[in-house]
Amino acid sequence: MKLMIMTDIEGVAGILNFEDWCVPEGRYYDKGKRLLTEEVNAAIDGFYEGGAGEVTVIDGHGSGAIDPELLDERVWLSRGHYEHIFPWGLDVSYDALAYVGQHAKAGTPYSQLTHTQGCSFLDMTLNDISIGEYGQLVLCAMELGVPTILACGEQAFAEEAEALTPGVVTISVKQGLLPDGLDHLDEDAYRSAKLSACHRSPKKARTMIRAGALESIQRLKTDPSSFQYPSLTPPYELNFALRQTKDNAPRTERFEHPDSIIGAMNLPFAQ
Repeated sequence: MKLMIMTDIEGVAGILNFEDWCVPEGRYYDKGKRLLTEEVNAAIDGFYEGGAGEVTVIDGHGSGAIDPELLDERVWLSRGHYEHIFPWGLDVSYDALAYVGQHAKAGTPYSQLTHTQGCSFLDMTLNDISIGEYGQLVLCAMELGVPTILACGEQAFAEEAEALTPGVVTISVKQGLLPDGLDHLDEDAYRSAKLSACHRSPKKARTMIRAGALESIQRLKTDPSSFQYPSLTPPYELNFALRQTKDNAPRTERFEHPDSIIGAMNLPFAQ
């Protein structure tokens, strides 16, 4: 079986804020990369125990967050955009998609380091379904007929994943402590507003992720229909609602593709 793991850093146990942990100039950035890579390795180990034959890990964090020297030697590591950004190299040759280290979408209450793409987003919708970074790729996977089987990250993200892709195995490694209702904040203020969380021990988080990966691939073999997607029909309308930033007033953007979710996701990058 061939699997893809999409990764991000903000949903990892022990990642405490943007400034210190998520950017190259941060004082704990190297430690943050190690924490993510070890969570990914836990998922890889569970997948291979369950019978995976090939795994590709996508380093999906903006400035990069996988430490190649620490990554499990059995996998491929993909970093950087493909000719078309979406679906990040995913194609029909893959048997499943998984997520490790993911955060909840913009506007989500009781989430930590909350955002979609950057902190300028208020919301993103596809055909009136609110989505975040998870939704952008998993709906592309839906179009390709590839199930999404595992979603690891913060509790609010796990709930988001279960709502959008019922049946996905979810693992929660931390929980945000603050509500949202912060649409009035500009980009910079929102970035600083959702930093509080209660974290699992990183070692415990890895144990849970490994078990979740094993469970998900076993269920993929025995009951693939248990992994579900929403019902969407063309045309596909992608809408952005954006916050006040240093350079722009609050605004909306709209994109439409007649027959492809993947096509719709790539339209913002074709401007």
